[in-house]
Amino acid sequence: MAAGGAWQQVSRLTVRLLPVALLILLASPSQALAASLDGASIRPQWALPFAGMLLSIAIFPLAAPHFWEHHQGKIAAMWAALIVLPLAVWYGPLPTIQALVHTALLEYIPFILLLLALFTVAGGIVVRGNLHGSPVLNTLLLALGTLIASIIGTTGASMVMIRPVLRANDDRRHNAHVVIFFIFLVSNIGGSLSPLGDPPLFLGFLRGVDFFWTTTHLFPQTTFVAWILLALFFCIDTYLYRKEGRVKPDPTPDNPLRISGGLNFALMGVIIAAILLSAKLDLGGFEVLGTHLQLQNLLRDAVMIGVVFASLAVTPKEDHDANGFSWGPMIEVAKLFAAIFITIIPVLAILNAGNSGAFASVVNMVTNVDGTPNNPAYFWLTGLLSSFLDNAPTYLVFFELAGGDAKHLMTNGAMTLAAISAGAVFMGANSYIGNAPNFMVYAIARAGGIAMPGFFGYMAWTSVLLLPVFALVTLVFFS
Repeated sequence: MAAGGAWQQVSRLTVRLLPVALLILLASPSQALAASLDGASIRPQWALPFAGMLLSIAIFPLAAPHFWEHHQGKIAAMWAALIVLPLAVWYGPLPTIQALVHTALLEYIPFILLLLALFTVAGGIVVRGNLHGSPVLNTLLLALGTLIASIIGTTGASMVMIRPVLRANDDRRHNAHVVIFFIFLVSNIGGSLSPLGDPPLFLGFLRGVDFFWTTTHLFPQTTFVAWILLALFFCIDTYLYRKEGRVKPDPTPDNPLRISGGLNFALMGVIIAAILLSAKLDLGGFEVLGTHLQLQNLLRDAVMIGVVFASLAVTPKEDHDANGFSWGPMIEVAKLFAAIFITIIPVLAILNAGNSGAFASVVNMVTNVDGTPNNPAYFWLTGLLSSFLDNAPTYLVFFELAGGDAKHLMTNGAMTLAAISAGAVFMGANSYIGNAPNFMVYAIARAGGIAMPGFFGYMAWTSVLLLPVFALVTLVFFS
């Protein structure tokens, strides 16, 4: 793709995202605002817009997909307005704007820019060729996707790996189970080892969790779950492979395996280096409306923008076409997370009030009688909500419920933070709507002729296969 074409694409994307950015700058939530609210006096009805926003994300794409596609921005704006306008009236516009700019500049914009960079780079990596989906090969493909998910993100790994996996199994009579385990491992569990892997973990990084904390503290749980699921998959796939006898002709011509877009791997290294350096350097900073901006963080965000331009410039159009690349998913994420960050304001304030707030019953559920954290409850409550609501805001809610102090959670509260992180990432696999890549993989597989189970059919698989594994995780790691 020529540089001029890259500029045109990014310019069009910028124009479409500009209203979202302006909305965030004027109406995004923040810890400062949440802390200034008297959570003990806030009634639980203030949490209804947050619940409504998450339920809209969960229900509309399945119940009314065409309506959601055309009106998701309006629905998100409606829920956001139900929080922004009352807060501006109640607490005054100037303090509200100052606090909201704080989160816009320190949390939302870095969050979206990282997703944009990962999305663009992964969209330029194409695996071509045709393999034959034997149980051994399928297990290796799933293991590879699980490994790279923490490097290029669960969305990126899903985009890169799903089409080669489908091509390898397009002559199999039974192949839906391959996609189901793909969602388990590549679209969810594999992203648990770095902030690049899944959006909840990057939110934790922005809140002060060290980049490699999840690598060291979730490695045992992740490998435990991955090995069990890969072994289960191999047994199921071997049984079905022998039963069907491969009677279908292979519709995909044999071609040697090859990877296009190699320069995007180098750009992935640039992303990782920029994030690591931003956590190590101290270049000073300056104030914007009461918000202190660190120069190293601004440099990191500028690198993300540069990576997007560079990836578009070096990626041929045919590679993007082969991956079905478009800006639609990225724009959707930007809109929806704008509303999520806005509507979560009163929820964070109520949680900050602890036992004095309207959610005292939830606080008690995750607290033992002696006042210590109930880590199994943190794992399961975070996980079950992440199964049906977006796992990033769910992580944020329970992160705050556990105190919101990253330094404390990484040390004295390490098991609690691990339980929250594992619950959010692992159990996003429990339904098609638990994590963004799930439904994308489901749609691609259906379009490729795979007889995928419906919403409740998929949950039957997760109930039989995943929930017992998560029960083992609880007994081994969090009890």
